[in-house]
Amino acid sequence: MVTPDLLVINLHRDSLRLNIYIMKTATNCMRLLSFPLICLLLSLNSAAALLAADASNPPLIGSWGGPLVIGEDDLGLIFNFSMTGGEYSASIISDGLGVYGMPADRVRLNGRSLTVVIGRLNVEFTGTLRFDEAGENLLRIDANWFQGSEMVPVVLTPVE
Repeated sequence: MVTPDLLVINLHRDSLRLNIYIMKTATNCMRLLSFPLICLLLSLNSAAALLAADASNPPLIGSWGGPLVIGEDDLGLIFNFSMTGGEYSASIISDGLGVYGMPADRVRLNGRSLTVVIGRLNVEFTGTLRFDEAGENLLRIDANWFQGSEMVPVVLTPVE
């Protein structure tokens, strides 16, 4: 039961619920006003640390390959991803297409969605990054290869 001289704060995050009961006094009101500011600063600090960790260890860096099956032919596909100045770049290798190190015109990673555009081949490659249960290790890229009016599903895994 809440009385009029108590202030109740309900905080919710996922399945965690925290109810805070505070006496309404001048001192407690000052503490109450500083509480959200402290929480905001802690959140910003945590977000900055996560961004710094992601920037220092980007999940896409390296070679990712898999079958590119068009008709009955496996053309083979390897993307080599790198990062310069905070921007991803990529090049493509495919024996079946006769392409060896052709650079992509655009690489965009938005959350877990990846788009690679290669204008000279009229290709747009769109995929989703799939991580392990902990969300730490990138396991594969489930994607679609769009070339002209054709769409081919592709699964890329790390190339060692």
